[in-house]
Amino acid sequence: MRTIRGPHTIRSDLRQKGSSVNSGDVEPDLSDRLYTHVDRLAGLIGPRHLGKPNSLDVTTTYIERAFVDLGDSVVRQTYEVDDAQVANLVVERRGTRRADEIVVLGAHYDSVPTTPGADDNASAVAMLIEVARMLQGVAFQRTLRFVAFACEESPHFRTESMGSQVYARRCRIRGERIIGMICLEMVGYYRTEPNSQQIPPSIHRCLRWALPSRGDFLAAVGNLRSWRLGWAFRRGFKRATRFGLYSISLPEAVWEIRMSDNSSFWDQGYPALMVTDTSFLRNPHYHMATDTPDTLDYPRMAQATIGVAGGAARLAKAQTRR
Repeated sequence: MRTIRGPHTIRSDLRQKGSSVNSGDVEPDLSDRLYTHVDRLAGLIGPRHLGKPNSLDVTTTYIERAFVDLGDSVVRQTYEVDDAQVANLVVERRGTRRADEIVVLGAHYDSVPTTPGADDNASAVAMLIEVARMLQGVAFQRTLRFVAFACEESPHFRTESMGSQVYARRCRIRGERIIGMICLEMVGYYRTEPNSQQIPPSIHRCLRWALPSRGDFLAAVGNLRSWRLGWAFRRGFKRATRFGLYSISLPEAVWEIRMSDNSSFWDQGYPALMVTDTSFLRNPHYHMATDTPDTLDYPRMAQATIGVAGGAARLAKAQTRR
């Protein structure tokens, strides 16, 4: 009989794997696995876009096999873009008591042509796979889905061909109850120098005093309607790790918060968060040829991954044994 673990047991398990920032402990196996995923996606495969259809095929095969190796079944949600067939990859772990309530953890796997896309967005795909590994064998009341999205980058961004737009729209048509979507968008670049973190220009005047000045944290950003989701995710994250998480809910008029797949779910009325290292506000390699695997901080990325697993576990409501 499979052991059913509750939130406190999950937290204990994760801490045993080295989630304490204060002690300097990290989980070396997790760091190594994260590096391997990023290196294969950004180092071996390289730029992943419709101009290089073979690279997209190899990428989807890699992600699919990673989930199959965890014992999951992968469903390909295919659709056509410019006479080419692309696919969102969907893994579902069905809830035991409230299966109609769905938590989505997602990341896009494509890149722009100018970059191998280590941080954008191989880092998030790596985190997606490793969170799924951490939560393997855990029973949840709610259904938990892991989704790898196609075609997030330009020229697809904010168009009907964007993979998350296709997915979220079909969820709405089916009447699905997505109680929260967590979008992983660039999660591997960290800096500790003073003033290594920039502030979004659109909120610089009103919030510059409240935002961190060092780029050594992960951010969880929601729109105003998603504040409850942000609070619940934060509680799960902080129970699992002491790694820095900056949580904020802002009006969608702040254009920087709509720059990833979370916006597709907001468009359909679903609560969603963008979990990110803040992209170009910190990483000078954004959309450049220098966005390579060697620029990322895998020990900190491992700690962030542990936190995201804790946040997802809380949202999906792990069952406890009586």
